[in-house]
Amino acid sequence: MRVLFVASECYPLIKTGGLADVAGALPLALARLDCDVRVLMPAYPGVVGHLRGVEEVATYPDVFGGPGRLLAGETADGLKVLALDVAHLYDRPGNPYLGADGNDWWDNTRRFAALSAIGAAVGRSGVGDWKPAVVHCHDWQAGLVAPYLLAGPAEGRPKTVFTIHNVAFQGICGRADFDTFGLPSSFYTPAGLEYYGYCSFLKGGLVFSDRLTTVSPTYARELRTQEFGFGMEGVLNERANVLSGIVNGIDTKSWDPANDPLIASNYSARKMAGKAICKTELQTRMGLRVDPDAPLMIVVSRLTGQKGLDMLLPNLEGIVRRGGQLAILGAGEQGMERAFVEAAAANPGAVAVHIGYSEPLSHAMQAGADAILVPSRFEPCGLTQLYGLRYGTIPVVARTGGLADTVIDANDASVRAGSATGIQFAPVSAAGLGFAIERLFDLFHNKKVWRALQARAMAHPVGWEDSAPDYVALYRELTAVGV
Repeated sequence: MRVLFVASECYPLIKTGGLADVAGALPLALARLDCDVRVLMPAYPGVVGHLRGVEEVATYPDVFGGPGRLLAGETADGLKVLALDVAHLYDRPGNPYLGADGNDWWDNTRRFAALSAIGAAVGRSGVGDWKPAVVHCHDWQAGLVAPYLLAGPAEGRPKTVFTIHNVAFQGICGRADFDTFGLPSSFYTPAGLEYYGYCSFLKGGLVFSDRLTTVSPTYARELRTQEFGFGMEGVLNERANVLSGIVNGIDTKSWDPANDPLIASNYSARKMAGKAICKTELQTRMGLRVDPDAPLMIVVSRLTGQKGLDMLLPNLEGIVRRGGQLAILGAGEQGMERAFVEAAAANPGAVAVHIGYSEPLSHAMQAGADAILVPSRFEPCGLTQLYGLRYGTIPVVARTGGLADTVIDANDASVRAGSATGIQFAPVSAAGLGFAIERLFDLFHNKKVWRALQARAMAHPVGWEDSAPDYVALYRELTAVGV
């Protein structure tokens, strides 16, 4: 089965969030199931330099205002990549989506319309002797792939799958922008790309793709409600018969405490001594008081309201008063960044903050912490709680989306039954999070219960072994029958 992924980012080449992890790890898992997957992504600065065996496989005289070419290569792990090298669109420093001022690039819709257009071209014609049977599009940046395909002849058209990683990001632009995309004007209707007088890339993916998926079963249901649908619930209810939720997995080779080269000491569920060494190293590295008996909680996240981290601020006093510690890695809303930096200054040795993102530090934090806090108001799937499970770092999560699907709450019944892997809380509020943190302290200080909880968390399946076959079944269903 030949499958083309179209995504705006892909780990290890570029990463701003969980989409990159999925785009990098899922194709490798699919390859083990006899799928030949290529990932089409923009050639941001540095991307091509991290590929091996690079060769030019296509040229384009005019890609939205300038020439471009398609380069094929592989990562060190064997991920097959098609890098869209269009200098006037992608050769820019820093974030794939934001300029140095922290605002969206002014031409983001044009940049990702180009990605979609080339995705459709590769989907229809392939490269060399490789032609996909399915084009799998990820999030709004690939939302115009299916419209571009449907605008052309039916002959040779591959099937399309569109995955919603976060419905809150919708790729909204004006009618004037739509008119530059080269799509038929008949696509700009309330039943198509038009969205309250604007054009929505996300809606294009939802309306025109053959199948829709999202990254957890609970989120697939939540998306159909006004509370979580962000205005797309009507479309998603209309297309509910082709919508399914497949829970995300993680790359268990890169994220493995027994072999992770980025942590102070390796460990496993049977030999946990290394985790204590990692805790001491993390406390020292972050300027926290070195204390093995202090529950050390971490946050590795965008610092935004969606992630619920404003609800953590009023709980800091209680954490510190009870002898706990908090280390934060992330960036986001300036007011929230400032509030956490001020909290760290006010609580030296107990609260530490690193503004920004560091892959090595994120590994060190997962290995050295006792618990990871994920209080998201909504969360399609989430990956940090999966890393936490893998590293015996107990997740404390809001009962929403994929968090509800991947963490088994340590209530009295599940603790007695030996099935708990973390802590869930609802309602999703500052008070609800506070009660969850109280439960965390109680569990942590009962060493027998805590050790059993860690062991079950580390045994919980978090890789792609269960989910990748669901994608293969979906691809086969699509290509076996007409849609």
